[in-house]
Amino acid sequence: MHDHPTSTSQPIETSVLVVGAGPVGLTLAMDLASRGIAVVVVEVRNAGEPPSVKCNHVSSRSMEVFRRLGVAQKLRDAGLPADYPNDCAYRTTTTGIELSRIPIPCRRDRFTTSDGPDTGWPTAEPPHRINQIYMEPVLFAHAAGIDGLKIFNRTAFENFEERSDGIVATVRNLDADRIFQIRADFLVGCDGARSVVRKAIDATLQGTPIIQRVQSTYIRAPDLLGLMGSPAWMTLSLNPRRCGTVVAIDGHEKWLVHNHLNREDETFESVDRDWSIRAILGVGSDFEYEILSEEDWVGRRLVSGRFRKGRAFICGDAAHLWMPYAGYGMNAGIADATNLAWLLAACLQGWGGPAILDAYEAERLPITEQVSHFAMDMAGKVLSQRRAVPDEIEMPGPEGDAVRKQVGQAAYDLNVQQYCCGGLNFGYFYDRSPIIVYDGECQPSYTMADFTPSTTPGCRVPFARLRDGRPVYDAFGPGYTLLRFDSDVAVAPFVDLMHGGGVPIEVIDMPAGESKEFHDRKLVLVRTDQHVAWRGDALPARLDSLMDALLGKAVGSDG
Repeated sequence: MHDHPTSTSQPIETSVLVVGAGPVGLTLAMDLASRGIAVVVVEVRNAGEPPSVKCNHVSSRSMEVFRRLGVAQKLRDAGLPADYPNDCAYRTTTTGIELSRIPIPCRRDRFTTSDGPDTGWPTAEPPHRINQIYMEPVLFAHAAGIDGLKIFNRTAFENFEERSDGIVATVRNLDADRIFQIRADFLVGCDGARSVVRKAIDATLQGTPIIQRVQSTYIRAPDLLGLMGSPAWMTLSLNPRRCGTVVAIDGHEKWLVHNHLNREDETFESVDRDWSIRAILGVGSDFEYEILSEEDWVGRRLVSGRFRKGRAFICGDAAHLWMPYAGYGMNAGIADATNLAWLLAACLQGWGGPAILDAYEAERLPITEQVSHFAMDMAGKVLSQRRAVPDEIEMPGPEGDAVRKQVGQAAYDLNVQQYCCGGLNFGYFYDRSPIIVYDGECQPSYTMADFTPSTTPGCRVPFARLRDGRPVYDAFGPGYTLLRFDSDVAVAPFVDLMHGGGVPIEVIDMPAGESKEFHDRKLVLVRTDQHVAWRGDALPARLDSLMDALLGKAVGSDG
């Protein structure tokens, strides 16, 4: 995509070097570039080359990020056909008896239907089902058109040296087998589970190395759709022979089949892949399918002991790996990226103090631990459910009907929490941040599925609409936004002080009678990433102290 320099040329100069052009690396690069920060991304794959078929779900919170970056609609226009159901269906086999179904709107109806457990969410950007093979090329093409963002494909990061004024990274052009150097202020590893950057900063993953083994097969099976009855985005087979999951990739003929190895004694070698696929699909030996790719993988719960060393950071799978329950692997990485982007920008633009970067690990690492335990807990419950499928589930007549009703309801009740996970999208909060000014009030607790909107510092500011109907998030600036619910409250001294320090800050006078979550304070100060940084009924007496606390500057320092 970009010409590579020769090995004899001067080092490339940039502000931030991002290693890895997957969804997390591209989000970070786009977010930084949108703030005027120069970014270089290195990626071992070819330009626009899709990844393996893994992630299938972009969370509502991630879609809010992509809306801000101007790419949400492009993503919504890609993936499954517009009218293909996004439901999760539970059946005895993919082609067998339906037990229950979680209704999730197809993308054509996503903004108009109220049928389904995730349709009333407080956001302008509901979730989107799209496989990563369609998602990544959209992000890549969008990133390629942004000024100040350069992507070097077929380029591998090898190592780096940290100096007082920045880092110097050694990278290799894989096609020419030439080494060159990139000099940057900061380095961020978004280079996945086997992260080279993580190893380079001496960070190690800790946790539960094996939760479950999964045999995944990407297949082409043109006849399957016609055998499924009512199709679904995800069809989960529950029977005593072999439980598994089938994900619709293109809505026509391509499917991803996850064979969940449930017994302790099963290994990838001992399980017959073809037999398992046919048992999950519910088809005989005469059914024809073609294997496009195979991957055997292990579900884990691993979190890095640290997310940063000096000028180097890690995001996404480089920092944490867990079972893909609630679809929160990639989405947690996107949350990492959008958290880090504004902090790096604040530092590079001179308005953030040196301690502002400490907030990244202080905020994201505890959340990662929390979410990983949610996912692990869900994995355990789903595993137990699969292992306990009654033999009578396929029995005809009233006895079978009663078993199917019971199993179907239990599957719905458990799994609606992860496939429609409002709490994971909107409920998480930062309770130990060095740059949030807390007021002694506890943030509302949340579950995977449920949350309570709140202006308590650290929470995502509640969703609201402006007088012109726009979502309030659309009006947020690149630094801070002060929401004022009483226009008589004076804010000019604080705004002037922030502007004097080069800090981007917007003031929005909110409509009277705005949502009940806002009634507790007249002023709510929100960061660009939608988290509340401070609130009150009037400005504090020591405005300089408030500003220093928000920006990671020592009280009384000259900045």
